[in-house]
Amino acid sequence: MSALTPESLRADAAALADDLVALRRRLHAEPEVGFDLPRTQAAIVEALKPLDLDIRLGERLSSVTAVLRGDRPGPSVLLRADMDALAIQEETGLAFASRNGAMHACGHDLHVAGLVGAARLLAARRSELRGSVVLMFQPGEEAGGGAPLMIEEGVLDAAGQRVEAAYGIHVFPGTPGTFSTRPAALMAGANVLRVRVTGRGGHGSRPHEAVDPVPVLAEIVLAFQTYVTRRVPVFDPIVISVAKLSAGDVLNVIPERAELAGTVRTLSKASAERLAVELPALASRIAEGHGCRAETEFEVVYPVTVNDAECAEGALSTLAATFGPERAQRLESPVMASEDFSFVLDEVPGAFVFVGATPAHIDPERAEMNHSPRAVFDDGVLADQAVALAALALRHVGG
Repeated sequence: MSALTPESLRADAAALADDLVALRRRLHAEPEVGFDLPRTQAAIVEALKPLDLDIRLGERLSSVTAVLRGDRPGPSVLLRADMDALAIQEETGLAFASRNGAMHACGHDLHVAGLVGAARLLAARRSELRGSVVLMFQPGEEAGGGAPLMIEEGVLDAAGQRVEAAYGIHVFPGTPGTFSTRPAALMAGANVLRVRVTGRGGHGSRPHEAVDPVPVLAEIVLAFQTYVTRRVPVFDPIVISVAKLSAGDVLNVIPERAELAGTVRTLSKASAERLAVELPALASRIAEGHGCRAETEFEVVYPVTVNDAECAEGALSTLAATFGPERAQRLESPVMASEDFSFVLDEVPGAFVFVGATPAHIDPERAEMNHSPRAVFDDGVLADQAVALAALALRHVGG
């Protein structure tokens, strides 16, 4: 039996499972936030050290780029795992729960351990590989900006040539070990919206002598929601969520300024470009109609995560062949969460894949969502995640 068969990959991954679970739980107990993750970086380097890889550490962030070179020349492919946690106090009650005020509430600890597992599976098959595999361990996904920094530092060309494809897997609530993706837009672009309305302050008992920005700001909030339902095509949807309102400090004083901030999710570059023009114009016209001035900022944080059609179709067929067709599902619609792997997919073809990781004793429909302080994930999916990543890489560099 060839070492590249699904059966061989699954058998070897099963033998690695205990090591991967131990690494995941070590990372989960000591999460780090942002771009500077020294303990996480050290744990990854330690885990990769026996594999004879070309390892390079980031200069402006605690990234790890490792290149696994096959024994024969060929193309290169990239596999990515994000490393950072969230500034959330964990409330899971797990025996290995974090107690340092941060939490791997989005499952990045599983992503790291799964990619280490894939590296071990592929390194054991180096003699049969035709090309190279770039392993991208990335900080700063939650804060945004980690992927662009790694791209600037050369991760896409780390093997000496531009990778021809890139893949990542993200745990999500759902049946453990069930993979899902789709061609085209998979996840929304994330944009930040801020509006400051300036009027003229005054005494709360004499509003006619002031120009109150508060009701103007409230009118702008409602106008944004009407804009979504009446100006935006339903087949290219957007979501505007105003999550912060602020004005004044004293109850009997009409403030000079009132501000809002929120998130805008888009599924196309065209929508983001349109909103960047039309939302400021809408806010300004409303403010001017009441004698106020509105200043609007629209900032693109993440582009839309767009899967290459061939890579996504190939991923679905590879996962179906590896695990069975019932465990590889085509998503009908994108999700409105965002992901900075989108920056990688803006540069090279590839696909992002979800894997269900709700523990078997929890109904997936009732599972806490990623980013909840009570989110729990089944580390029993680690072996499957390692196999899936290895199998996706082998589509490009397998003998």
